[in-house]
Amino acid sequence: MNTGQSLAEGAAGVALLHLETGNWPAAYAALRDATANGVSIAAGASLFYGAPALAFVLATTNQPGLAGARAVAASGTATVTRRRLHAAHRRIDSRQQPHYAEYDLIRGLTGLGVALRRLGDHDLLRQVLDYLVRLTEPINGLPGWWCANGPDRNQPPPPGGHANHGLAHGITGPLALLALTLRDGITVAGHTEAMTRICQWLDTWQQHTAGTTWWPQTLTLADLHHGTPAQQQPLRPSWCYGTPGIARAQQLAALALHDTTRQHLVEAAFTTCVNSPAQIRLLTDRSLCHGTAGLLATGRRIAADALSPIPLTPLTRLHQHTTPADDEPTGLLDGTAGCDLVAAATTTTSWDACLLLS
Repeated sequence: MNTGQSLAEGAAGVALLHLETGNWPAAYAALRDATANGVSIAAGASLFYGAPALAFVLATTNQPGLAGARAVAASGTATVTRRRLHAAHRRIDSRQQPHYAEYDLIRGLTGLGVALRRLGDHDLLRQVLDYLVRLTEPINGLPGWWCANGPDRNQPPPPGGHANHGLAHGITGPLALLALTLRDGITVAGHTEAMTRICQWLDTWQQHTAGTTWWPQTLTLADLHHGTPAQQQPLRPSWCYGTPGIARAQQLAALALHDTTRQHLVEAAFTTCVNSPAQIRLLTDRSLCHGTAGLLATGRRIAADALSPIPLTPLTRLHQHTTPADDEPTGLLDGTAGCDLVAAATTTTSWDACLLLS
């Protein structure tokens, strides 16, 4: 795999940083690296790899010299999306459970929807939304997003699969995209009903521990049988799987549906999360995906839309005082590009749409 065209860890993510900060020579150099061996529209192409990743990055600029590259990347994104939609509908028609890579933000159709939204391809985006509505419809007594595979690719799946709630790989990703498009005025039949189904599921599995509200990262059939998750307390407060990302997705849904009760609840969940020393201590790096940069980026968006003020100074200081690892990579999700973007940006640009934050 040519990692240069990876938005997560390669030159594509570095290009996004430089385009956002106006460093044109560095941006062009990174784009040359990202496209040196062509741009993929193969099975692994997604928001974070290949043509869709480059389409997202190039949509940040209207430089005339990049018009041809933007057109090629947009065409490749449409090709990938149509192929993935066809396979997904065939899977639903056969009443089989999905793998989360079918629908998630990082590798799936939710991420492709993010790229299409960025490109302004509303017709194909609506086809993705139609699929997401179908994804929420039950299959064999389980939610339509119940995954046949497990959350860890390096471990065998739990018996009967799992439900994933993380913003990166779980059902809150589709919820956030449905909410953002509803606010954009881009809707399909069953749009709000699908959002309601997801929100009701999250309400069912909402947990309360020591004055905090949180949601389990995953659920198994055993959890369903017992009526309670094996996870007994909130885990790392990351963007990708933790309370901050799950809360932002629900805040977006609350804003789209004018549900102030939910908005108050999830904003309080975020506030108690970031004010919990026990949870904050679980952050051990400064990355966008798992660390303090992702927490700060998420916090900025939540605070900007919050019903009551949410101070961000403690999160800013936490990120600034988190020591970089000696071997910190250069990429977006786990490396310096993501950290530098968070350091340079506030909420005035939408680079964080690739995280489903805006």
